[in-house]
Amino acid sequence: MKPEPFSTAIPVHTCVLIGVMNKMQDETIAKEYLDELAFLSETYGLETKKVFTQKLEKPDKATFIGKGKLEEVKNYITENSINVVIFDDELSPSQQRNLEKVLGKKILDRTTLILEIFEQRAQTAHAKTQVQLAQYQYLLPRLTGMWTHLERQRGGTGTRGGAGEKEIETDRRIVRDKISLLKERLKEIDKQMATQRKNRGELVRVALVGYTNVGKSTLMNMLSKSQVFAENKLFATLDTTVRKVTIDNLFFLLSDTVGFIRKLPTQLVESFKSTLDEVREADVLIHVVDISHKSFEDHINVVKQTLQDIGAGDKPTILVFNKIDAFTYVPKDEDDLTPLLRENLSLDDIKKTWMKSLNTTCVFISAHQKTNLEEFKAVLYKIVKEIHVKRYPYHNLLY
Repeated sequence: MKPEPFSTAIPVHTCVLIGVMNKMQDETIAKEYLDELAFLSETYGLETKKVFTQKLEKPDKATFIGKGKLEEVKNYITENSINVVIFDDELSPSQQRNLEKVLGKKILDRTTLILEIFEQRAQTAHAKTQVQLAQYQYLLPRLTGMWTHLERQRGGTGTRGGAGEKEIETDRRIVRDKISLLKERLKEIDKQMATQRKNRGELVRVALVGYTNVGKSTLMNMLSKSQVFAENKLFATLDTTVRKVTIDNLFFLLSDTVGFIRKLPTQLVESFKSTLDEVREADVLIHVVDISHKSFEDHINVVKQTLQDIGAGDKPTILVFNKIDAFTYVPKDEDDLTPLLRENLSLDDIKKTWMKSLNTTCVFISAHQKTNLEEFKAVLYKIVKEIHVKRYPYHNLLY
């Protein structure tokens, strides 16, 4: 009997990662992607034992990687009792089936891994419903030959359809029905959340956004003096948290939302619509960046593109470079004539570069060490005050 999809049970603890790059792809960037995949695997509860890479003009249609590399992977996972093989790119249903036949192990691609992490970390009924919808939307076009026991999710015997109906069509109908049910459930939740947002009145609304694991929840705790769950793992926050914050004599609402990531599954973006509405309807965005991460520029671009995709790319934004306490760099020798690289820039160099190149307000802080928080609060106060004064001109005498 084949396992049902997206099981939260993790019977194993080790995995190998596989990445494919074309001959023109930058190996440094490819390594960064695989490092992030390893972090995703760790968040899921797996220990990465080995990373395999292969340069190909294009992935193999049948097995994604070439025959020689596939044999190498097979030998390694057999000798080292590895039970999970994770690919950094999305696999087609046929590729996944072929790989399972050859390797005899659980095969995950990046999208499936992210979906399973979301399932693990969903705590509330709202988050669980959103994740389930994303999972079934991902599953529907990939049903052929993958799972043949979805019937019991519908209650066993007595389902519609004649005895001669193809099992795959039955499975598809079961999944479509499940999707419809989850969408209806989310509609009700969305109505409740929309009512909650409406009941908050006309207070200025500020939303924390950023790549996953950049310290948004820690900053939320500092500003609101609350205890939002914060952890050094990806996607620690799935549910939106909203708190009333006061800076001096100014009140506003602050929301902490799910973090973004490269190749965020489109199914998650769609199913988390009500959560992302907090971002769409915000007056101001606080874009938090982990300045200590070597790929922070890439992270900024991913978040900006995601904001554009959800219709929130033109909002007033404060760019907050967090984790300056963890920032490191390698200074160049004076006689070194090679081009200046990102790792050769000091924090002061980056400050000068970003302050001049970006048409937005930038602040450099450490939420963990509480460094420069007063400067950040002053910047936030000024922006929120300007919006508040326009919205309530008769309150001008208060400031």
